Formats: sequence, structure tokens, C-alpha cells
Amino acid sequence: MAQKPSIPKGTRDFSPTEMARRNYIFDTIRGVYALYGFQQIETPAMENLSTLMGKYGEEGDKLLFKILNSGDFMAHAGATEGLTPPQLAARICEKGLRYDLTVPFARYVVQHREELQLPFKRYQIQPVWRADRPQKGRYREFYQCDADIVGSDSLVNEVELMQIVDTVFSKLNIRVMIHINNRKILSGIAETIGAADKIVDITVAIDKLDKIGLDKVNEELAAGGLSAEAIDTLQPILTMTGSNDEKLDTISQVLAQSETGMKGVEETRFILDMLKQCSLSNDIMLDLTLARGLNYYTGAIFEVKALDTPMGSITGGGRYDNLTGIFGMPGLSGVGISFGADRIYDVLNTLNLYPEETTESTQLLFINFGLNEMTYCMPIAQKCRMAGIRAEVYPDAVKMKKQMAYANAKHIPYVALAGENEIAQGKITLKNMSSGEQHLLSTEELLNISNY
Repeated sequence: MAQKPSIPKGTRDFSPTEMARRNYIFDTIRGVYALYGFQQIETPAMENLSTLMGKYGEEGDKLLFKILNSGDFMAHAGATEGLTPPQLAARICEKGLRYDLTVPFARYVVQHREELQLPFKRYQIQPVWRADRPQKGRYREFYQCDADIVGSDSLVNEVELMQIVDTVFSKLNIRVMIHINNRKILSGIAETIGAADKIVDITVAIDKLDKIGLDKVNEELAAGGLSAEAIDTLQPILTMTGSNDEKLDTISQVLAQSETGMKGVEETRFILDMLKQCSLSNDIMLDLTLARGLNYYTGAIFEVKALDTPMGSITGGGRYDNLTGIFGMPGLSGVGISFGADRIYDVLNTLNLYPEETTESTQLLFINFGLNEMTYCMPIAQKCRMAGIRAEVYPDAVKMKKQMAYANAKHIPYVALAGENEIAQGKITLKNMSSGEQHLLSTEELLNISNY
């Protein structure tokens, strides 16, 4: 019995409709990146394991898909007896599928540094692979849409990235809240209360304020080992309200003695003040609970959440130092964002925000009545395509009912018919499939199809 076909767990097939929707997202993001002067690169699906290993921590190393060396490598691999599993893996696997786009980008910058004009603004939209346990919303193969600027410390870069976020979601008609924080502010808070090692506990507790209230948060902080004095110092930050400017004023008072903290306040104020001049369509909020990748980011950090449907972060990013240090080229600062294409796809589906034309493939189908009629229609169909109308000629002269059913199944809005009468007059009958109206048109009139 033939084996039933299947695909690996955590991967997906995409139908024509799904692909049209995904391309709508990718094309929107790609178009906005280009508006801001970013250039596209691509890196190979597989990298040398020496490039990938040790860059994502111990857990990340376990989630790397390793690729067996090709062909009959085992026949020439030499003695493998007595080798430990890691030694054996190193002998038979030298490559792996990329885990993200950041490490390959760092490798690219170091490898091509002589050719690059700094600051280098790159974007990359490609799939990545993780040997994770598949579950709802978590896949083993998924796309990342990254943009990074390396070789510039200017905060203008952060401002532009927030404008990009705002523009993309405005074009997609998704209402979002952009959350912003700064790693230096978080370090300053921990420093001020003398608990540098408790920064994660503090941010986790602040994050629960809305859910459990101030008293319970203070209890959790005490249980986490914070002194009563440290908790007292935190109170103005825990209870602060008001606009972004008012929040920054409160933080400035608490962090007055912390040089690092005040630097974070200054950076955040600059970014927010510049964005006020740029009149964003979406709101931006200073959010002290935001603590993305504490070991990785060194300055501003961002996260974006959809307002009209519950979904995790749909975009994130921040400022990092020393992207290329892992490859022996220290001191190159960068800032970047990554759009979560799969989550954005889910948001657009949930809220049904796709423009109708997104999933339209063919606009006009020419019905095939036989060889003479098809010969008449083929040049007209070609003229339609030259005018930008997506047109196809049904390949077989089968019953008209079957051809109409094909048009309906593909949601084709117009059908063109040419029989003896039309051919004699040098015209074509156009049928609007939703209204049922028919018009006898010349080829030139047919090219203005949207009028009918």
C-alpha cells in the first residue's frame, strides 16, 4: 500500500490564497523598508556549524537543525569507534540550518566589510529553522523580516525604525501600541536600589501591577529578597502615571544618582521628542516592564502589540553593541527590528483586514468555445496582460458550465465570451460575475475592465 504523504511536524504548506496573503504582508514590509533606504540581502539556508554554535546559549545549540554531510560521507569518514556523541556529530555534520537572521548577518558584515558602506542599512526576509517542540503559534520553520542599521550610534536610527513600524502597521490597517524602554534605565533602577542582580525579578513584578495590584507586587519583591529600603525607593516608579514626559520626569528624580540610568532617560527623551515631530498614526508608550533579551540589548528596546485582538508581541527589537565581536570584529554597534510575519498573518486573518484584491489571482477568464474562438481570443488576452490585466484563456473547449464553475471557484470577477457574432463584429462580450451584467465591447473598451 502506498505511503500516505505528509510533511514534518512544525512545518506548513501554503495554499494560493494563503500565499497571496503572506505576499501582501511581505510586499508591504519590503516596500516600507525600501522607502527608508534599506537594501535587501539574502544568506544561505545553511551555515557552517562553527558560525552558529555557541551564539544562542546552551539551549539554542540544542535547537539547531544539523545537516548530515552529503553523499556517502560515512564511507570515507574514517574510524568513528570510541568517539563521544559530540565528537561523532562534529565528524559527520559540518553545517546547520540557520536559527535566526542576526548571526548570519553578523557573519555577512565581517566577511564583506571591505565592500560595505557604513552605516549599512540592510533588510532580510527569509525562513529560519528551530528544532523546537511544535505547538500552536510555534513552528519549526517560520519567516523573519529583519531590518538593521550597523556602524552608527545615532539615535536617529531608533527614530526611523519606529517610523517604519508605524508606517507598516498603518498600511496593513492594524491598530497597534508601540512600547519603548531602555536597557540603561533598567540597569539604573537596579543600581539605585542596590540590587543589580535582581533586575529580572523587578521587571517581572512590575509587569504584574495591573493584574495583582501594588501591595501584592511589593510582597513579591520582598519575597524575592529585596530590602524594605529598596522597595521604598521603587515606589514612585511602581505608582507613576501620566504622559511619557511625566513618567520620564519621575524616573529622572529616582535615578538622579545613576549615570547609566540618566543616560537611558536622555536617550528615551530624545527618541520620543523626535517622534512627536513626525506625527505617528499609532501611539507610543514608555513601558518599564519591557525587558527584551537583557543580555543582548544595550540601549533602546521596542515591542509592538496589536490593540484589537489578543496576540503576543508582533514586532520587537532594540539597540545592541558589538554585533560582530563574536567573529573577531569588535566595536560595531547596531539597532534593529524584526516583524513577526506569522503573528501579523494571524492578526490580519482574525480581524479580516485583507484588501479584497489581495487574493484575486485572475481578473479575466476567456471562455474556450473551440479552436476558431480560442485563436480569436488569444491575441486579445495578450493585449489585456500588456495592459496589466491578469488574464487567462481556458485551455480546453469543454462545456461552458464547467468553465463557469472554474471561474467561480477561483473567484474570477470577469468572464470574456467570443462566439460567431462577436468575432463577426470584431468585439467581445464581457460578463461581470457578481452583478451578472453583460457588455459587448471593443478590445480598447475591454482594457478599461474596471468600468464594468
